[in-house]
Amino acid sequence: MLVILSGVAGAGKDTIKKELIKRMENVESLPSFTSRPIREGDIEGQTYHFVSREEFEKMIDKGEFYEYDIHHDQYYGTSRKLLNEKIKSGKIIVKDIDVNGTESLKELLKEDTRVVTIFLRVPKEELERRLEARIDKPSPAEIILRLNRFDYEESKINLYDYVLKNDDLEKTVQIIRTIIENEQRMEKD
Repeated sequence: MLVILSGVAGAGKDTIKKELIKRMENVESLPSFTSRPIREGDIEGQTYHFVSREEFEKMIDKGEFYEYDIHHDQYYGTSRKLLNEKIKSGKIIVKDIDVNGTESLKELLKEDTRVVTIFLRVPKEELERRLEARIDKPSPAEIILRLNRFDYEESKINLYDYVLKNDDLEKTVQIIRTIIENEQRMEKD
């Protein structure tokens, strides 16, 4: 099963993903590949798989991604090989991905893999506060870029199986755990 978490930058996707992995057996992350520079606190293979822009473009040419997109002037993409390996292992994969990637993965995997999609909503004012408080300290221009994407991302919530307001980490993690457990039961039935 593939569980997709989406929401604008700062919605809490990464934090929730880490909590689910800590608290649930058989749950793993699938980091995207990206051409963005590594930042303080990033760990190769855990946060993302970091490659140069040229290397990313070669991977596109070779058809190595299920989907890819450009955000904030950087490439992000889902590896066919790594996703297929994790699915075959029987793991529950939790992946944070944008709305465009969600749409692509749902369509591409619908015949072979149970895909559960969850959109995390955060009020715009709260989002701005979170972005300003981030450890990686985005520049004012980056914050504006991310806030400008807010309305676009919100306009796509009808793609999602579940839409949750993420204003309480513990509550949100518990709700998502319950969603995953219920979806697992339905998959087995």
